[in-house]
Amino acid sequence: MATVGFIGLGNMGGPMAANLAKAGHQVKVFDLSQDAVKTLVEAGATAADSAAEVIKGVDFVVSMLPADHHVEGLYLGDNGLVNQLQSNQLVIDCSTISSEAAMYVGGELEKAGIGFIDAPVSGGVGGAKAGTLTFICGGTEENVDRARTVLNDMGKNVFRAGDVGAGQIAKICNNMLLSVLMVGTSEALQLGKANGLDPKVLSEIMLQSSGRNWTLEVYNPCPDVMEGVPSSNDYQGGFMVDLMAKDLGLAQQTALKAGATTPMGSLTRNLYHSWAQQGNGRKDFSSIFNYVQPVTKK
Repeated sequence: MATVGFIGLGNMGGPMAANLAKAGHQVKVFDLSQDAVKTLVEAGATAADSAAEVIKGVDFVVSMLPADHHVEGLYLGDNGLVNQLQSNQLVIDCSTISSEAAMYVGGELEKAGIGFIDAPVSGGVGGAKAGTLTFICGGTEENVDRARTVLNDMGKNVFRAGDVGAGQIAKICNNMLLSVLMVGTSEALQLGKANGLDPKVLSEIMLQSSGRNWTLEVYNPCPDVMEGVPSSNDYQGGFMVDLMAKDLGLAQQTALKAGATTPMGSLTRNLYHSWAQQGNGRKDFSSIFNYVQPVTKK
């Protein structure tokens, strides 16, 4: 078992830290939300009053934060942890941020003699709670293998995509494809409904046909077709539209930099951005199903 300092206890980070405590690791936690910290203490973790305190004496530092500037500020800001981390500690940043930010933070920590990997996740809130996440890592083989000590207790798959920053590239490629599949599945189900088909029956047909995909298998966007998914809970919980729009923005920035052609990714990014602008940013990303519903004829 290891000692872990965990920073960022949101919808994803909270369950991840709880699973570490459940597995028997000694977990210290910090978040700006006292309610989030309290929940983790009840799950067996120890509370810290600051990010600086949470990293004292631990083997691993895990962070799960919203965006580039949060991660850069935590590690490299005026009171950044780079000045307090020890060379025997490994930083595992599970945030989904730009590859440039990951490489910048990782590079600065490396200069200070501190190990770092970027390890964004796939699997959503459900996967975080169930401990079945996929970790997509960027870093040296040695550091990624070392990180498995804690990653294996939060997920079921750990991949090394390449050096620092590669985890972020692989993650946004995955999420771009996922968003395209979600929009396409939503359009197909709405088309069937508009022509009198039962969406549950249509889903079963497509599951056994060439249109089969992950959204149909485990995350159906149509309400009341599948139990235990956000669409059957008024699109609450899960992976927010705002976050998907952010990831799609990162994908487009990366595509532009590389000269890659991503017309489907670009269109899907615009759809999610528009849906968020209409006040749906905090709903699950499968709520795009309602964005593509047929226009009522007069």
